[in-house]
Amino acid sequence: MDDRKYVAYVGSYTHGSSKGITVYDVDVENGVLTKRSEVPVSNASHTAVSKNGKYLYSIEDEGVAVFRRDTNGDLSRINSVDIDGMRGCFLATDVDGKYLYVAGYHDGKVTVVHTHRDGRLGSLMDGVFHSGLGSVAERNFRPHVNCVRPTPDNKYLCAVDNGIDQVKIYKINKRTDKLELVDILRCPRESGPRIIRFSQDGNYAYILFELSNEIKVYTYDGSGRQPEFELIQSITTLTKINDKDAVHSAASGLALAPDGRHLFCTTAGENTVSMYEINPEDGTLTKKFTLPVSGDYPKDLVIFPDNQHIAVVNHGSNEINVFTIDYQKNVMIMKGRPIKVDKPNCIHIWTVPEE
Repeated sequence: MDDRKYVAYVGSYTHGSSKGITVYDVDVENGVLTKRSEVPVSNASHTAVSKNGKYLYSIEDEGVAVFRRDTNGDLSRINSVDIDGMRGCFLATDVDGKYLYVAGYHDGKVTVVHTHRDGRLGSLMDGVFHSGLGSVAERNFRPHVNCVRPTPDNKYLCAVDNGIDQVKIYKINKRTDKLELVDILRCPRESGPRIIRFSQDGNYAYILFELSNEIKVYTYDGSGRQPEFELIQSITTLTKINDKDAVHSAASGLALAPDGRHLFCTTAGENTVSMYEINPEDGTLTKKFTLPVSGDYPKDLVIFPDNQHIAVVNHGSNEINVFTIDYQKNVMIMKGRPIKVDKPNCIHIWTVPEE
């Protein structure tokens, strides 16, 4: 039995009653989240934890903030930095713990912030604005960087651009601390790539597409001079393939289970969660279920460390719903009443630092 202590952080927009980050104690065995405290952060739309687990980074209106995590998982602010652009929407750390990457949805910018060993956020190392035109008017007519994530080998940074239907691949020049564009993964027009995640072994990439409501599976090979991504599968997130009402749905959240053998996603509009089994031989996906979340507009989700429970953040209905997963029957069963929280946008569960 896992006797480690876990804590959950839910980041929310603060134009309602939420203060920013809500901290929950996690009862892993029983799948229970218990509210402990709230930490003031203006529009904490996304969070990330440092590689050593001692620091939590959060988006805020002023840029990015960093907090020290104590052995109970409580947060105390260290400092914040201006990212010289509009408010970001996604954060990621590199394997070495030297950089914090920020995705800018509103201004189409990728920002690199220096992180110090004592937890402080330092100067901006680089900032790259994407350019180009997308294929969908209004929302997707210009760059919108929705997600940034390093490849597992830490050789490259993937910047998923929801607006121009591309994933730009950057190399991090450690000598100059600058990003160098090395490749572009061009996605279908009007597909709206939203999030990228990698398999536990690092050999496969899973990209969630917001507008086409699908997950595309790619092989990844970073052993050569250039990164290589090869598309091997496309699979729907929807209950019905070619559903005429799919235009009202938007694939929204993507999470890899701790066991590395299951991938989950949420689809807003349809308001469902889909679970896929990952083939360990070739990385491909087999859908096991698509079920309702009992809430409105799911934005994010997290699988508990025991793989037996899942928490879904419902932005539209201002709540978190927890479910128990039955892998034999391929169903999930709601556990307890919805947990009320105003305008939630992201959720993570992490172990607390040991010291």
